[in-house]
Amino acid sequence: MKIIAVLALWVTLSQQGYSNTLDSCRGRCGYGTDNMFSCQCNSFCERYNDCCSDYTEMCKAGATSCKGRCDEKYNSQNKCHCNSKCAQYKNCCSDHSDLCDSDGTGGGGGITDAEIKALSEALYALDSNKASASDLILDPQALVANSQTNSKDDLSTRPLFRYLNEEKLFSRPTFSALLAVLDNYDRMTGQTEDFSPQQLAEQETFVKETMSNTELGRELFAFLYTKGVYASEEEFLLDLKMMWFGLYSRSSNRMDSSGFEHIFAGEVKGGKISGFHNWIQFYLLEKNRKLNYYSHSFNGPWTSYPDVMGMQFMWEGYFKQVGSAVIGCSPEFDFALYSLCYITRPGKQCHLSLAGKQLVIQTYTWDNSSYGNGKKFIGSAFPATPSN
Repeated sequence: MKIIAVLALWVTLSQQGYSNTLDSCRGRCGYGTDNMFSCQCNSFCERYNDCCSDYTEMCKAGATSCKGRCDEKYNSQNKCHCNSKCAQYKNCCSDHSDLCDSDGTGGGGGITDAEIKALSEALYALDSNKASASDLILDPQALVANSQTNSKDDLSTRPLFRYLNEEKLFSRPTFSALLAVLDNYDRMTGQTEDFSPQQLAEQETFVKETMSNTELGRELFAFLYTKGVYASEEEFLLDLKMMWFGLYSRSSNRMDSSGFEHIFAGEVKGGKISGFHNWIQFYLLEKNRKLNYYSHSFNGPWTSYPDVMGMQFMWEGYFKQVGSAVIGCSPEFDFALYSLCYITRPGKQCHLSLAGKQLVIQTYTWDNSSYGNGKKFIGSAFPATPSN
């Protein structure tokens, strides 16, 4: 009977294009001992001398690659991982998105990492509303190690923002639209958000100004349209409004949060700051003495704006351990990058390229509620802390 079962399994695997699986570790690294297979691919096989011939290549020498390992079970002995939860735990192998997502394309309906990087370079070049070196002057001061980010020590005696040309930047339509929306939120989770007709109109204006009325926004739509993600600009704008501004509950079953509030405005949950990844909101609160800058734990490699920083700060009694943000960019650039990454890499790391330098955006889906036909709201999106 065992021979028959093995033959039946071999036929099934052959039909799926895996005719060598019975004597190979391809896709099996870390699996428990299974007598249905002719050889094994876990740490015990070395002791019992029944490892598959490619065990070393696939499971040991190949432990830093996802080649042949996509969707394998978690194995604590591996240096990096290739399962569906590795992005959540930030321990994926470097080639996970290339090899394991959506037939090797990385997800997003056949959109490759290379295409995302090329588009991010195009968006970077089109950001005509970004701050220049004379528009924005920073004073970063204290740099701390990642191990010190939760010390809550105020190591900077001066504000982060030394100067911003408000008259020039804030008069631009996309900046004005962002400023109008930022002050519409109660930062405390558990407090229902209730918008007036004017505030709802301000949301519409922000989406339209950033995505319809800028060349940068139109470039993002054109790309997603050619990839079949959206059939029309109307569908694109409506989906952005829902995924970003649609309300859901983070606390007490109240409609108290949205992707926009979490990422751009910032929230307080569980006695600490949650989200908060927008430089303009940081500037406004610091200017009004509501935010105290403590230190930064990383500063990007860019010598002009946009740049990327990870800051430690106190916001009226609540601490943020690492508030990462793209600094000096226009609102449309921020909104477009996060939207691109969420649409193409939801719940994953999104690899971008800006002026030839790499940036990783981590996105998270909100899984407790949905909109439309089961679509997920944005849970969060932010620049990931660089790995040293």
